[in-house]
Amino acid sequence: MTQFAREPMMRSISICLALTAVLVSPALAHTGVGQADSFASGIAHPLSGADHILAMAAVGLWGGLAGGRAIWAWPASFVAMMLAGFAAATFGLQMPFVEPAIWSSVVFLGLFAALAVKAPVCLGAATAGLFALFHGHAHGVEVGAASLIPYAAGFSLSTAGLHAVGIALGLFAKTAVGKIASTAASKMESQRCSR
Repeated sequence: MTQFAREPMMRSISICLALTAVLVSPALAHTGVGQADSFASGIAHPLSGADHILAMAAVGLWGGLAGGRAIWAWPASFVAMMLAGFAAATFGLQMPFVEPAIWSSVVFLGLFAALAVKAPVCLGAATAGLFALFHGHAHGVEVGAASLIPYAAGFSLSTAGLHAVGIALGLFAKTAVGKIASTAASKMESQRCSR
């Protein structure tokens, strides 16, 4: 990659990191988050903050861009490990660095999606799952004992919905880029033939 090609990419990465820092504050990601006592509050929670929306949509987008088994494996791994982190927290297991890990998930998963990073399906699933463990733990710390299952069902469903939005965006982007590339190639071929 030439120096001229790297500069716009580095500028884009810097802009993404700056926007993420503005939108997502580790101190606000999961402290004192309203009620966590019902299916409805579980549905609402992932939609209530930029950290959730960006990280979870990024997993779907990254999987959609990767294609193949990644389309379902990476989001499924995220939801499964989020539930594992939730269960760990409800049993009292403490995890260090939960808030920084959640903030980092937005940055790294966003970059992986933005740069369409190629990864083996297992590695992508493990990456998504690792970040999801922290998201799930934060959910588990917030919930009351009487509403474990409805709340978990709600945030799992909402998370899957955010993944689906990301997948749709990824598939749309792949199709649009393919059409643009095909059109450009056709124009170049017609210009070459007309000479």
